[in-house]
Amino acid sequence: MADARVHHMIHEVVAAAPAGVVYGLIADATRWPLFFPPCVHVEQLDFDGTRERLRMWVTAGDEIKSWVSSRYLDVERLQVEFTMDLPAAPAESMVGIWAVEPLGDSSCRVTLEHAFTVADDDPGAAAWVEAATVANSSSQLDRLADIAERWARLDDLVWSFEDVVHVNAPAELVFDFLYRVENWPAGLPHVNRIDLAEDAPGVQRVSMGSLSLDGGAHSTESVRICFPGAQRIVYKQTHTSPLMAAHSGEWSIEPDETGVNLISRHDVLLREEAVEQVLGRGADALDAGRHLGEALGQASLTVLRHATQYALDSVRVL
Repeated sequence: MADARVHHMIHEVVAAAPAGVVYGLIADATRWPLFFPPCVHVEQLDFDGTRERLRMWVTAGDEIKSWVSSRYLDVERLQVEFTMDLPAAPAESMVGIWAVEPLGDSSCRVTLEHAFTVADDDPGAAAWVEAATVANSSSQLDRLADIAERWARLDDLVWSFEDVVHVNAPAELVFDFLYRVENWPAGLPHVNRIDLAEDAPGVQRVSMGSLSLDGGAHSTESVRICFPGAQRIVYKQTHTSPLMAAHSGEWSIEPDETGVNLISRHDVLLREEAVEQVLGRGADALDAGRHLGEALGQASLTVLRHATQYALDSVRVL
């Protein structure tokens, strides 16, 4: 059997941002769910300062795909090398490199290179992988440049919120409520509809109809990755409310000596052009951040309190 041929592809974009800023966006992959629409969640498995292993979940049409990526971060050369441990055909292997080249103080060229092989060097499979990689690379580079060019405003556009409820209740029962999202309309006043699909254990697609603070109805769609052993659920909204360009979050349960802490975390990227449309003339990013903090906090606390009550009621029944 002949050795599989290695297929090479190179894509590039020029970004109107400092090279160090762009390299930072590439290097911190755990923030990619906020910046790249297909990226659902990135879990850092190992990191020694230069070498890391990541588990990544992404949307691909109607599917959720996951793989492990090993990366070498070279901050001096502004490069990130990666090897993807792909779970299935058609690609047998995929390696690549991100490289950032300064073009001055406020501009740089970003190059994304891929090299892959396919089983038995199947021409049809190679063409499919090449087409998919071209589309993904072009989209990813364009999005990276767009985010990087707003680097001076990112601190105003990215918001994080956290709410904590401390209770003396069994953690596994609290997690059960959070996991069984299909039951939420029966117990949560702000949720009026849930459509759930779970094609693989712990990987959920959720469409939710909700009521906002002002009583208005809106719909969101999310992908949730559930970790029962760690009692965590991470999620990414794939269809958000108008004020958010991206919204990811996490439900987690952390025990201590007096009970458990139920924690809700949100990370949000504001949609700049929608701020005044949603909040009125003269509203800015600070107004939008405060508005979202109140709205998301109220909804999160409602879920956490009902999860607590569910756990306590279940204990009484037992």
